[in-house]
Amino acid sequence: MPEYYSSNQDCTMQKIPSYLLGLLCAASVAACGSGTDSKNTADSTAAKDSTTTATGVNYRIGVQMWTFRVFPFADALDKVDSAGIKNIEAFWGQDLGAGMKGKFGGDMTDEEKTKVKDLLAKKGISIVAMGVIVPKDKAEWIKAFELAKYFGLSYITSEPIKSQWGMVDSLAGAYGIKVAIHDHPKPNVYWHPDSVLAAIQGHPNIGACADIGHWARNGLNPVDCLKKLEGHIYGAHLKDIVKFDDPKAADTVVTKGVIDLPPVFAELKRQNFTGMMSIEHESNWYHNLPDVIFTKQYFDEQTSKLK
Repeated sequence: MPEYYSSNQDCTMQKIPSYLLGLLCAASVAACGSGTDSKNTADSTAAKDSTTTATGVNYRIGVQMWTFRVFPFADALDKVDSAGIKNIEAFWGQDLGAGMKGKFGGDMTDEEKTKVKDLLAKKGISIVAMGVIVPKDKAEWIKAFELAKYFGLSYITSEPIKSQWGMVDSLAGAYGIKVAIHDHPKPNVYWHPDSVLAAIQGHPNIGACADIGHWARNGLNPVDCLKKLEGHIYGAHLKDIVKFDDPKAADTVVTKGVIDLPPVFAELKRQNFTGMMSIEHESNWYHNLPDVIFTKQYFDEQTSKLK
């Protein structure tokens, strides 16, 4: 993802419950495991389960809107709603659609912001976070915080410039909105949890957005990384990838890749994580709604088992 949306595990495939087989078939027809786009598959699957928090955990499931980046924001909201998900992480630069000419971000007009808020209210969907952004100066950060305040966000996902750490922390405190540092693959400066911990040091309003897929791309065990960042995780990105320790490894549908996800869910529960885990599926761009629905159902099934 670009900056404005920014021990080895040879894991075996999870066993798929029978009631999910239909969804899995739909996802496989959409070539979801290939990491390539398929333009011949209908994208019409609707979720039956509308819950947003699984019974076994205190954290929410959401969607990073980069997942639906090829569609306008308004159309992407329809997809989120069809997946039975009520929380999103917006990304800057997405065309708004629904008759609006602008893009989601700090330059939205008052009229556009009002219309977006109305669209969200009609579907009962909340913007919990937005990102990944890398503002170049204080003025851009203020725009970001003002937009976050307008929509009632919990945190902003970012990869802030090192010289801005103090300023960003101060603004986050003033606005009451946290900043979660995201980890893109190498050679990104934040590819390792230690670099995120360095930024957090002395900055109580800065924490982490734990992208487990990128950690695996970087050759890091996601559970070990979560443990390093315990107490500092504001949000997380949920995905699976086809190859461990390869910064360019393609995304695939959960259970089809190399990440052992149940221990990830369990570790977040152990830490009493109460934020949002955003599905970010960077594959099968034009027809990935069945993939998102399957991921949501898998998340619900696995987390409901946690004690």
